[in-house]
Formats: sequence, structure tokens, C-alpha cells
Amino acid sequence: MKRAVWAVCAVLAVCSVALGQVGGFHTIDSLPLKNSDLALRQHVEAGKPFTVAGARGVMVGEQQGTFEAWVLPVKLFSDFRITAHLEGYDVPIDLNRDAAEIEVYPDRTVITYAHIGFRVRQIMFAPNGAAKGTGAVVLFQINSIKPLDLTFSMRPAVQPMWPDKQEGRPVPEWVKEGASGYYVIHLDYPNLAGAVAMPGAEPGILAPYQEKPTYYPMQLKLHYDPQKDGAKYFPLLMAVGMTDKTATDAALYEKLLQLNDELPQIYKAHAAIYAQMRQKMTMIETPDQELNRDYAWAVTAVEQLKAKLDPSGECVVAGYYSSGDSARPGFGWCFGRDALYTIYAMDGYGDFQLSRTELKFLIERQRADGKIMHEYSQTAALTDWKSLPYMYAEADGTPLFLMAMRNYVRSSGDVAFLKENREAVEKAWQFETTHDTDGDGIYDNSQGTGWVESWPPGMPHQEIYLAELDRQASSAMADLDKLLGDETASHAAAARATAVRKTIEEEYYLPAKHRYAFSWNGNGKRDETSTMFPALAWWDGNQGLEHADASFRLWASHEFSTDWGVREVAANDPMYNPISYHQGSVWPLFTGWMSVAEYRTGHVLAGYASLMQNADLTTAQDLGAVTELLSGDYFVPFGRSTTHQLWSSAMVITPVLTGMFGIEADALTQTIALDPHLPADWNEADVKHVHVGDSVCSLHFERRGQSLIARVTTSAGKPVRLASDVKGARVMDKGAAIAFPLPAVEVAIAHGLPLPGARTTQMKVLAETFAPHSLTLDLEAEAGTVATLKARRNAAKLKLTAEGGTLTAGDAESGLDALRVEFPAGNGYVQKTVTLRW
Repeated sequence: MKRAVWAVCAVLAVCSVALGQVGGFHTIDSLPLKNSDLALRQHVEAGKPFTVAGARGVMVGEQQGTFEAWVLPVKLFSDFRITAHLEGYDVPIDLNRDAAEIEVYPDRTVITYAHIGFRVRQIMFAPNGAAKGTGAVVLFQINSIKPLDLTFSMRPAVQPMWPDKQEGRPVPEWVKEGASGYYVIHLDYPNLAGAVAMPGAEPGILAPYQEKPTYYPMQLKLHYDPQKDGAKYFPLLMAVGMTDKTATDAALYEKLLQLNDELPQIYKAHAAIYAQMRQKMTMIETPDQELNRDYAWAVTAVEQLKAKLDPSGECVVAGYYSSGDSARPGFGWCFGRDALYTIYAMDGYGDFQLSRTELKFLIERQRADGKIMHEYSQTAALTDWKSLPYMYAEADGTPLFLMAMRNYVRSSGDVAFLKENREAVEKAWQFETTHDTDGDGIYDNSQGTGWVESWPPGMPHQEIYLAELDRQASSAMADLDKLLGDETASHAAAARATAVRKTIEEEYYLPAKHRYAFSWNGNGKRDETSTMFPALAWWDGNQGLEHADASFRLWASHEFSTDWGVREVAANDPMYNPISYHQGSVWPLFTGWMSVAEYRTGHVLAGYASLMQNADLTTAQDLGAVTELLSGDYFVPFGRSTTHQLWSSAMVITPVLTGMFGIEADALTQTIALDPHLPADWNEADVKHVHVGDSVCSLHFERRGQSLIARVTTSAGKPVRLASDVKGARVMDKGAAIAFPLPAVEVAIAHGLPLPGARTTQMKVLAETFAPHSLTLDLEAEAGTVATLKARRNAAKLKLTAEGGTLTAGDAESGLDALRVEFPAGNGYVQKTVTLRW
């Protein structure tokens, strides 16, 4: 009875508030929805996911239109569905079965339901500038030949994100307001409630108290009259309150009404942010229009994963996916290492403010002994988070912090930020250099896991993954100490980097197998599992492992390289399990590491293949984003793969900028070091809005015979100059241009994902070897198949012959010859060597 009296009082309070309002909830006459060359459109595929993410709200669902809505950090409802009844057409219509088209724009996602008598468009967006307590909006645009009744059904939740306590069963109550009203979803305590409204809608099933307990969906019933309502937008308004004051019916009503009134302005400002990004952030213009689009989407996908954690500040979250019956929407909370790998991409496309914000977020949560945090839930400030075993579970965040700090300072020139946070940097370095339990001079797994969180033979003592991060962090600290004015400490850190590199070669290299072990477990014991982790050695620079040629050949082969990315473990290794999290699945993260390593070591065709596998995933599942992980055997994402994954999208950006274009911006010297590797079938390309500290410039690349000319044009700030360590490169015009020597002949390869469920069948480039008058390609493909490559003649009047393949002269416009390679009969993959001579 107390509960009923409280509810009645709350309703009366709201009614009294409503009397003072002018108009109440209302439809929207128009919105400035604009087209975009980044728009992704396709027929709806049932079961495929979509994500609409913003700093305060998220909607994750499936293309047939079902979704769950979060007003962060609270899941407001799930299982959203629509049914319809058309006047004179006496049959119930399940709109989700009639979902026809999905359109994904940077600022919104639209699902169109099509029926012979009407059309409904479901327009979803999550504005970063939304007021606290809101953040997710859906607009319905309806056209019908006759009056139409729509029923919007959903399962109320009001469920805080894991691990915050759940406060009972949600109870929706209808609050009458004018000709319509809204739902308030109460829980067992007055400090948490949600609200949902739609102008003109009436409640659906409202079971009386006397009825036996059972589940009924929360419903909004809307009558649409084409003569009266026309093409107006009907907003689905959502709000959440998380305190005694903001969770009242009156406060929630005020929040919904304010959102309703300001919606056109909110959307306009929201759309402008994404339009301006294209003009401010680093973008590429190449002959491959799909790569241009996928790169721009990768930047967008990273920016969409910003989150405002009240009262905990701002961060980027690792990604989103439907939570089902749980309170975990994918990896929708802040991870140290996920963000630190992504900072390289942020710095690359010029969002230094986001990099700085993320570094600051991590510094504020650094443990007293210097360790950098691993994960932080969006509800961590509401719980006793530090008592749980998650915040500092991983060991790799600490070296990655030092590496990312150097990359940020070098790219942005923000030495002041480094000096302001000197104590945090030195504490992280102290932690790293004092946690070596076996005395070999390398940071080990004693203070948390390195990469793998489970490993059947037993958890490793020291992974090559963590050892390589230690080496690169030591090199980073040498540079940071120099900027801090401590030459003695800088020399010591550089010497440590050299010593760690030497120890890695001694402990991990397997001469008989010509590759590196997975882990060093002390006393001469190694785990010799064949993995791709040694490729991380080239992530933060060109000085990697000493004996890696055979490894790169193996990594490029079908044992590691699938048609959709790089496996973690070789398919022929006894440890291999293609559907495990850590023993053989394909992560775009690994594929990105590999692409950078391949480009930096001259394995250009393999680097291009890895890059394009990631880029092509942009439209394979969650349109505009790249998924977390896929099967190692079949082209299928894991069922629990976080489909809008932060570092997966970042691994489109960094391989493009750092690998393909070879850009290393240094704001401390006002230069860009270049080592470009443009595909052979590109004549020219541009990288626009490159940020070098406060300066903004653009790079133009153009082939001229046996030279690739790179030229820089500075549009803002101090002039930027070019530099290069590439052998034979000639700096021209006082650093405004560089001429790079090109070989007489180059080869281009095709790319493209297979059909869903396919196994790996595409050709692999194991090695490419240039000599003064020849190019030798070691290839492999399925037995009995034919592959076609493109050969480019950079030298004029060149007589070109092929051994192991057949050349067909190209047309005059492209100047590219077709190189046909027939692979011998047999079983599985077979190898073939092709040599082009001139």
C-alpha cells in the first residue's frame, strides 16, 4: 500500500508540473538530415548487428530493427519491436519482419520498414552533446495510404552497467500528461528510475494490481493519420535519473520535455561535429575509393566511442555489443591497453585532445606503486571497484603507457604535458623496472597477465609479447628522459633497451626452427608454440628482432594468414584452436600489428594484404565498424565478438598512415619522416590535414617514372619539412619535397573478403626479393588455381619477361601488365616462385 500511495502522489506531482507547461510533448516538423558520401546502404540482413554510440547514450541491436537502449550507464530497455495495423487491412503486421533497408551515416543510423500500404523510417542517433540523463534518441518518420496504428513494444530494464548493484524488478507506470503521457519505470529504491515517451502515444497493456504476476511488454500505441500527421517526426524520448532528486517523476518529465523541445538543435549540433571531422582530421584521398571510405569510418568509429563517466571524467570505451540478459554491453567500459594502442591512431589523425584526455584519465587512476590500470567500468565510481580484481589485472598497460606518452608528445609537441605528469611517468618506469622475478632484466608476468588470460599448458612466466613491450618502453623512456632534461637517466634507459633486445634473442630465438618462442618460463624452459606475437617487435619503431625473415614468411603463409586476417597461433601448431579466445582466432588487432611490421621490414605486398583485410571488415558485419575477433577456420565473427571495437578500427588507421604512407610526424623538430609504400597500381595519392603539433599540412604523392615524389604543403602553423632515411631518397626544395627511388618493376595484388562461412583460399605472398634486374615473388595458393597480379613498368621501354607466370601487355591508359600465375595440381596450398626479369 505504501508503494501505491507513493506512486499516486508522484503522478499528482507530475500532473501539477504539467499544468505549468505550454504544449507538452510534440512531434518534430523537420530535421536537417543530410546525405553523406560515407553513407553505407544495404538490404537488411536479419541477425546482423548495428551500433549507434555516443558519449551519453548507446543503442545496439540487429538490422531488422530490434535493439536495446542505454542512457549511460543504465540500460533503459531491451527487445524493442514494432507491430502495425493498417485501416481496412485486417491482419497484424510485424514490422521487424518487413525491415527492408539499413543506412548508416556518421551521425545516425536509419532502418526502413516497407509494406505495400505504408513505410516507416526508424532514425537513431546518440548525440555527444546530450544533457546528462539523456543521450539516445529515435525518430520515426511515417508515410501511409490510410490511417495506421503502431505498437512499439519493449522490455523495461533500468539496469545499471556491470558491476553496479541491480535494484529490483522494473515496474513501468503510465503518467497521463495532456492528450498523451509517458512511462516512468520504477525500481525498488527511489534513487534510480527511467522514463520513455512519444508524442501522441497512449499506453499499451497495463495489468491491474489484482492480476496474477506475469510478464507483459511495455507498449506505446500510436495512431497515425496521413491527412493530419503528414511526414512529421515522432520522437521516442528517453531519460534516466540516478539520484533521489533526478529519479522523481517530475524531474524525469522535465528532462523528457526539454529533450523534446531542443531536439532539432541537438541533432543539428550533433551532425555538425561529424561533418567538421572530415575537414579537421587527417583523411586520405587515393584511387581506392572504398579504402578512403573505410579509413574515414575508422576515424568515425573511434570518435563514437567517447564516454562521459559522471562523476569520473571522460575516456574512450573498448566497444559495444548487445548485452542480452546481462548488464555488459560488449566491452563498454574503459580499458587501459585498448586505449593506449588506439592513441597511435588518434595521434595519427590529429585528435591530440582525445589522446591527452585518455592519458590524463589513466594517470588519475594510476596505482600508488606506478602500475597503470587495466579496466574501469562506467559504474566503477558507484561501486567499490578497487576491491574487485579487474582494475590492475593486466601487466601490459604500464609499458604501453610509456610508449603512448612518447608517441603523443612527439606527435603533438606537448612537452608541457609530459613535464606536468613527470611523477606519473617516472612511477610507471619504476614499476616496470622493478618487477623482474627471475633476474633476467625483463619485465615479466608476475604483476598480471601479459596478453593471454588463459593458456592450456599453464600461464606463461614471461611472454615475448610483454618482453617486446618492455624493450620498446625502455626506448620510449630514453626519449622521455631526454625531454625531461635527465641525460643520465636517458642513457640508462637506452642501455636497458639494448640489453633487453639482446636477452630476447638469447631466450626466445629457436635456431633449429628459425623462429621465436611464445614465452620464456625460466631455467631454459620455453613454450615453443608458433604465434604471431613476435611481430609486435616493430610496433613502435623499426628496430625489431634480428632473425625474423623466416617468421615473416611463415606469418604471410596460409598457416597464419587467413583471407580475413592473421591467426594468433599457426594452424599447424598442436595448440591451435580456431574458436578459442587465445589459441587461434583472428583478431583485427593482430592483423594491424602484423601489417605495420610487414611494411616496416619491406614485406610490402604482405603488409598491404593485412591492411586491406582489416579495412574490408568495415562493411562485413556492424556497418562502419570493425569487429573484435573471428574464427580462425571460417569467415565468421564470434557470437560474442564486440562488433564496434575500438582498437579494431584503430588498426585500419595506423597501418594506413604509419605503414602504407610511412608517416612519422615529429612536432619537436617540425618534420615528417617518410617511408611510403604506395600500391603499384596507384599513380598518386593525398593525405589531407596531417597534424604536426600546432601545424596542419597535406602530403601529395605522385609517381614520375622511377621516382615517387612526395610534397608537403603547410596550411596552418609553422612550415613542416620532410625527411627520410630511405636509401637513395633525395630531399628537395629545402625539405618541401622528397624523391624516392622506385624499382623498375612493381607488382600489385587484389584484395577482398570471401563469402561468409568460407575457408581460406586466396593467394599469399610469402616473400618479394628485388635484385638489380629482377623481382622474385614466392607465392602460395590452393593447388590447381590461377591467380592474376598486376605488373607495373616504371622504367621506360623496358623489356619484361616472366618465369613461372605469363605476362599479358596492359592497356595504354593503365600501363599495367597482367601477370597470370597457374599453381600446380596437388592438395591444399602449394608454393610457386615467379621471377620477373628486365
